[in-house]
Amino acid sequence: MKSLIVLFSFLCLAVPLAQAATLSLEIETDPPELKKILQTALLLPAALTSEQQPNTRWLRYFQKQLPQRVAEILQPYGYFGSQIRSQLLHPTPEQHVLKVQVVAGEPIRITQLDLKFLGPGTKLEDIRELLQKFPLKLDDILRQDLYEQGKALLIEDVVEQGFLDAHFVVHQMRVHLEDYQAEITLHLATGPRYLFGPTTFPPDTGYPEYFLRRFLSHHEGEVFSHAELGQTQLNLIDADLFKTVTVTPIHSEARDESIPIAIDLQPAPRHQWRPGVGYGTDTGARVSLRYRDRNLFRNGHELRGDLLLAQNQQSLISSYIIPDPDRLDSQTQLRIGYDREESDSYLSRELFGEVEYQRALSKRLVGTLFLRLTQEYSEIGLEKTRSQMLLPGVRMQWRRAGSQPNRFTGLYGSFELKGAQDNLLSDTSLVQLSAQVNSRFPLRRTIFALIRLQGGTTWHDDPLRELPASLRFFAGGDRSVRGYGYKTLGPKDASGQVVGGNHLLIGNFELEKRLSDKWGSAIFYDIGNAFDSFAEYDLAQGTGIGILRYTPIGPIRLDLARQIGPDKPRLRLHLSMGFDW
Repeated sequence: MKSLIVLFSFLCLAVPLAQAATLSLEIETDPPELKKILQTALLLPAALTSEQQPNTRWLRYFQKQLPQRVAEILQPYGYFGSQIRSQLLHPTPEQHVLKVQVVAGEPIRITQLDLKFLGPGTKLEDIRELLQKFPLKLDDILRQDLYEQGKALLIEDVVEQGFLDAHFVVHQMRVHLEDYQAEITLHLATGPRYLFGPTTFPPDTGYPEYFLRRFLSHHEGEVFSHAELGQTQLNLIDADLFKTVTVTPIHSEARDESIPIAIDLQPAPRHQWRPGVGYGTDTGARVSLRYRDRNLFRNGHELRGDLLLAQNQQSLISSYIIPDPDRLDSQTQLRIGYDREESDSYLSRELFGEVEYQRALSKRLVGTLFLRLTQEYSEIGLEKTRSQMLLPGVRMQWRRAGSQPNRFTGLYGSFELKGAQDNLLSDTSLVQLSAQVNSRFPLRRTIFALIRLQGGTTWHDDPLRELPASLRFFAGGDRSVRGYGYKTLGPKDASGQVVGGNHLLIGNFELEKRLSDKWGSAIFYDIGNAFDSFAEYDLAQGTGIGILRYTPIGPIRLDLARQIGPDKPRLRLHLSMGFDW
């Protein structure tokens, strides 16, 4: 009885397997470059591929229709007299193959190309040069897709030059099948060139008009451009001052080819509160609160307050931001604050005031001049110091974003140079330079490399004890040398406690594998330390693995790092959130 049941079960499983069949499409073309076109455009019907056994009648019907379908696909590419043959093959009882053989023959070629501009635009060299961009040339194979693309681009480019009424008065494509020839005639009338007219804002925005005009990418009297209007709208949106932004050209009210622009704005609430919570190995548990007055004194100035309460750091900073009256990319900031930080190496309490002027020097480069007055109390090792420093300096930041969306790729670089003079509101003299370069780039579609280099040096003739903690270099932590605690690396005093150094060198090298849209893994190697002499230094090393959870504000990551070098290397967990710069 058991053997009968087993035999019956085997037959039940074998029947559907015997009925299952595959259907595939095989294409041969002459010339070979047409094969890719047919592979993309010629698809098997779902009704034939979804069934285990294709319907023979429908399969034969589709096979007979293939030559006509292939001919229709090839005609827009200039091949009208193709010889096409289709066959239905059965290499095995379970396999069906539709084979298509194509001999395209002689293509239609362009023997006459008459491209011409008419009207006022013909006087401009930029307009005449647009004809050179037309994708089809004399003796090219006629391709209707390139013909339509060229027409659309001509109109788009001419309109972007301010000729809003541009249109084709003649657009003809004549094909002579018997001679394998085609003639193209395109005559485009540009019409008048339009300019930007006056720009108006609603009266109830709460912001002065001179402040709002800083956001304009277009100006009255310039050539009308939809791209410039779009940039104006983007500038207003990025300001984070308005709930809604609408930029509208009023064509119906154009006078003497000048188009007025109406901008409608709905201000966002003036007062903004933004709380936050988090955790990092370096800072411990933390809560934060940011207050923002977006329109202080109703003149576009901003007042900002930032409160941070963390296990290892507490700070309260107030900033007053004065926008440049003429430039969108420039501003002055006045800042006053208190910062307390406690690590395994030191305790620092700092009261400071700072003024800085920031200006974009290019699309990617931002420069800052600053002057910082600080009073700091530090406990470092066995030393306790009180210091006052007046630090003028310059800061440069350069950023290039990557082209892959939501991949956090790009290149970032920054450097800062500052100094102090002991007879100018400072207890000691020094010059300090610090720099950082970060790069994250793809090696393959799901594999990325991260390289981060940090360095700093201090020129200082007085003993190290004259420097407060904030002006000494330390290494170790989540974004330094992993495997070591936060700022636990550096020169030590006689008692063996880390007291920081005059110089810093750190390198981080990482490979990241993207496992899905939300998860990734990484392996890394870190090297670096703080030290007092370039002639004698010891670089600490750490290596490990990590797991990443991708979020819109950057990855949340957990790293397990192991020290390299010590006789008894330790393992350490590191948790961090956000971008790598």
